Amino acid sequence: MSNYKYERIFLVVMDSVGIGEAPDAKDFNDEGADTLGNIAEKMNGLNMPNLDRLGLTKVKSYKGGKETESPLAYYGKMAEASVGKDTMTGHWELMGLYIDQPFRTFPKGFPKELIGALEEKTGRKVIGNKPASGTEILEELGKQHVDSGDLIVYTSADSVLQIAAHEEIIPIEELYNICKIARELTLDEKYMVGRVIARPFIGGPGKWERTANRHDYALKPFGRTVMNELKDNGLDSIAIGKISDIYDGEGITDSLRTISNVDGMDKLNESLDMNFKGLSFLNLVDFDAKYGHRRDPIGYGKALEEFDERLGEALPKLRENDLLIITADHGNDPTHHGTDHTREYVPLLVYNKNMKETNSLGIRSTFADVGATIADNFKVPLPQHGESFLKELE
Repeated sequence: MSNYKYERIFLVVMDSVGIGEAPDAKDFNDEGADTLGNIAEKMNGLNMPNLDRLGLTKVKSYKGGKETESPLAYYGKMAEASVGKDTMTGHWELMGLYIDQPFRTFPKGFPKELIGALEEKTGRKVIGNKPASGTEILEELGKQHVDSGDLIVYTSADSVLQIAAHEEIIPIEELYNICKIARELTLDEKYMVGRVIARPFIGGPGKWERTANRHDYALKPFGRTVMNELKDNGLDSIAIGKISDIYDGEGITDSLRTISNVDGMDKLNESLDMNFKGLSFLNLVDFDAKYGHRRDPIGYGKALEEFDERLGEALPKLRENDLLIITADHGNDPTHHGTDHTREYVPLLVYNKNMKETNSLGIRSTFADVGATIADNFKVPLPQHGESFLKELE
């Protein structure tokens, strides 16, 4: 007999799939935000039968959603406690941390002294230095970069400093070293940049193409996470997608990189076939990066339906003593103003194939309840924040 209620826990974060404004949305200028609801309206209905069967419509009614009397999963929704609505804050809170200082964003570009220090230490000039779409900035500055060897530096609505370089002009290793320099420079508290991202690309004018050699340099979590506890107690902590980058490799025993949501679901299926004891943690970034920030509700809706279809393939692969948790890290309503994340509730679906009668897990006051539940299941030290709902599961 196992010492644990569940031998393997699979945590899937649908990056940015919020389900309606949080109680403090006004403080973030996000009143009226509803990522899932507004996408469903734009799509004239979403078809997501697997999420509906699990119980999504119990916590969020949306156009096209099918009500179910007896959902397969426990269901609820969570509000974020931390002061912020970015990817790192949401994920760190899921693993038991509370972040009381938001990461900085740079809507007017980075300070002159930071750019000057980067130029001095790398020996290369900087062009750009403004918020921009990763594809649009290449159209605007790609040729100038190729001709001059200058670094394309840009940001977004997130707390990120991104450096784009053509792989034939600046070799990958040099770009990575440049990003390490930028990471060191932005560790200063006055900058509080969440991530520095290497954005290599290839091609030519009109045909620029970003490659899969992206690499993120994140701040280390400000405290121990549940993943640290799992790893230090001899359990597996498998990171899929950008999870390893988000936690800067902390508390991770194995990392599987992905290039898309589809690839992420392929890797999830791979981990379902693996024999391990502990956590498999997947982030599906396309919802946020490809559709939320680019304000593309139709593309977002199609990606949601595609995820639901792939979820239907994964569910039968779960074993008797597996637990699946599906949630999100913030909202990113593609019908909302600007291109920023949105302060929203996130869904919470918790499934094991032996569950007979499921109930509501209510409205959780922090994402950290997920981390507390995982720690509780594997009998490792519980995080300082969050309340386990393990005993509420049948």
